[in-house]
Amino acid sequence: MVCSLPLIRYIFIREEIQIIHGHSAFSALAHEGMLIGRLMGLKTVFTDHSLFGFADASAILTNKFLEISLVDCDHCICVSHTGKENTVLRAKVQKEKVSVIPNAVDTTLFTPDISKRNNDFITIVIVSRLVYRKGVDLLAHVIPEICLRHKNVQFLIGGDGPKRWLIEEVRERNLLQHRVTLLGSLEHSQVRHVLNKGHIFLNTSLTEAYCMAIVEAASCGLQVVSTKVGGIPEVLPPDLIYLVEPTVPALIEGLEMAIMDYKKGDIGCPFEIHRRIGLYYNWFNITKRTEIVYNLVKREAKRNLGQRLASQIQSGVLAYLLVVSLCYIILQILEFLVPRKRIEEVYVDDNEIHICSNQCYQDFIQDINADI
Repeated sequence: MVCSLPLIRYIFIREEIQIIHGHSAFSALAHEGMLIGRLMGLKTVFTDHSLFGFADASAILTNKFLEISLVDCDHCICVSHTGKENTVLRAKVQKEKVSVIPNAVDTTLFTPDISKRNNDFITIVIVSRLVYRKGVDLLAHVIPEICLRHKNVQFLIGGDGPKRWLIEEVRERNLLQHRVTLLGSLEHSQVRHVLNKGHIFLNTSLTEAYCMAIVEAASCGLQVVSTKVGGIPEVLPPDLIYLVEPTVPALIEGLEMAIMDYKKGDIGCPFEIHRRIGLYYNWFNITKRTEIVYNLVKREAKRNLGQRLASQIQSGVLAYLLVVSLCYIILQILEFLVPRKRIEEVYVDDNEIHICSNQCYQDFIQDINADI
């Protein structure tokens, strides 16, 4: 953090940053940027995309780090109401400081193309990392049972991970090489092509704050079968998703219902589903709601160092006060060595970028090296 502090300060001043928006509890850069920004008097917003437990050691450690980072954050955003409850509990954030804004999807990139489907088979698509948290162990039991019951069903699996061997073993043991296709890792640009080959999308996640994959699949016009965990029940309306418990019998029953509905023709028009997803999760709507949060934090009064240190005491980790104090001292030293007036500022006028300064960043580096 100390090493990157001069550069982050330089960027914030040069780009005339007013609000720092960090993403992900695992992003060290996001938390560093928010801490430095707060000490520079900037506003901070944090978006949490994940759900965490409270029992295992890694979750306890992550939750404590998140609590330390967010104790002085101006506002938080969660992608679902379930995610909000989880963040409020594990990071001890005030409910009034947390808003729920779902992720958006660019529906122009995920459009239906039913000509890509093989109508001789009912194709079930899975696009996911092949890890335990994504329910690969459940999937390994579901695949052979569905293939046994329906001779015209095939599986198309995109994604890679440490649990891939389990799916390969199931495929070999049940002689399903011609009905279970493993595509491996996919580029994001390839996902639409894979989704449009399918009729049904299957999600077997054991925990999920918000599942972008089912939104993208629905945008491509697929029927969605998903486990009813985390924030998933909030994502799609009931007529666009089959929600089941995260168990093998429930997943098989959900797929049976989807297959039967497809055979009877009791399914929605892919293009109508695509239109509805575009209304629910378009970027214009999500951006407008995020802008409201930005305007909210801009109106809040600035806090001095004493108030920020008092907030940090609430986290119970007094040693972190030393980190905050050290960063503040370094910022004051940098303010003396490289004043704001000597850092070039960038501004945009009539879609043109202008740089206004009589000094550049090289001067800053030279000053630091000279002092060293």
